[in-house]
Amino acid sequence: MSEGIRTLLVAAVAFGAGFSYQSIRIAAIPVSSPERLVAELRLAQIAALLLTLSAGAYLGFGASNDARPGVGLDIALTAGFFVVAAYTLTCDPRQALTVLALGFAGHAIIDIGHRPGLLPDGLAPRWYTVGCASYDVFMGALCYFPLLRRR
Repeated sequence: MSEGIRTLLVAAVAFGAGFSYQSIRIAAIPVSSPERLVAELRLAQIAALLLTLSAGAYLGFGASNDARPGVGLDIALTAGFFVVAAYTLTCDPRQALTVLALGFAGHAIIDIGHRPGLLPDGLAPRWYTVGCASYDVFMGALCYFPLLRRR
């Protein structure tokens, strides 16, 4: 395992652990508390950053494989995820967390789309696409978790 892969893995675990802690902590705050609204806003802001970071990796993959057909689509999709993340910064926290959960699910579908060849195959290593899709599903679930606890 290379140093880069180890560092990526440590960063993903650290981001996931911190985000998990924050999501679970928010679910314990009473629904009527103003503190809950502020905490949900912070969670949405961090989730928007993480969605942009997750999707942005394909900018690097695209730049390193610029001659491969279909790379432009991946770069356009990355820009689309940035727009989604930026949009959520202007939304009500509950709406933002819902949109971000859907954004992470959409990114997981994009990751899986690289495996059967719907999108440029071999653009990213297979371990990355599978790992990123799993991570996206986990992060999307954490975005939605505080909303489930509202009911």
